[in-house]
Amino acid sequence: MFALPFALCGAMLAAGGIPSAHQLIWIVVAMVAARSAAMAFNRLADAAIDAANPRTRTRALPAGQLTPFQVGMFILVSSAIFVIAAGQLNRVALWLSPIALAVLLLYSYTKRFTRWSHLVLGFALGIAPAAAWIAVRGTLDPRILFLTAAVTFWVGGFDVLYACQDFDFDRSNGLHSIPRYLGIQRALWVARLFHIIMLGLLIALLWSFGLGKLAGAGVAVVAALLIYEHSLVSPDDLSKLNAAFFTMNGVISVLFFFFVAGDLLVRK
Repeated sequence: MFALPFALCGAMLAAGGIPSAHQLIWIVVAMVAARSAAMAFNRLADAAIDAANPRTRTRALPAGQLTPFQVGMFILVSSAIFVIAAGQLNRVALWLSPIALAVLLLYSYTKRFTRWSHLVLGFALGIAPAAAWIAVRGTLDPRILFLTAAVTFWVGGFDVLYACQDFDFDRSNGLHSIPRYLGIQRALWVARLFHIIMLGLLIALLWSFGLGKLAGAGVAVVAALLIYEHSLVSPDDLSKLNAAFFTMNGVISVLFFFFVAGDLLVRK
């Protein structure tokens, strides 16, 4: 529920309305396959780390519910489906599919060497609307990069929040994150800054496409939800972090899509 609504925004902006059924079906297939491959690869790459972390040691691989071979085969099948789906869209999407996969999969290693892995994850999801634009048009319009950048900072911001719960573990095990280097209080301010940047980029997106008041209301709703999201966490209380991370961000992406889709359809 994080990347798919923004991908559909990109597809509708490219089509100036509703894309063809063929395009929508294969965009959704590509998104599901890419997300499945990326999540499974992340679990495989982090299996040893997850086993050592009390918060994650009950995941399927550390708990022995799945074997590395099974997960590896799932990654291969999901990746193949993604490439096939890209080929069903257009030649440019097919050519770029290995690059997209590389971004999605290699993110898993960035926490081992850079504190900015949050933004790498953001970019991995942020390419979704640009990819959807390419899926519909077969070309790339620079205006859609406002949405790519917005999603990058949005995901980067809430991933900084999520990483706060692993502050002690990351510091003890040599993993890199903004909370580890700046502390939880300053990390929360970085997350807020990222989300302010996101809102600015969404405003730039609306301006560049000439969208109307309905889409503008969508940005206002996103801003209100982000304020509420940040009110749920504090340096002394991270107990509501899952609500802030999963629930609120799923609502943000879906609502923004409906506002943008409604604006495009009304104007059309």
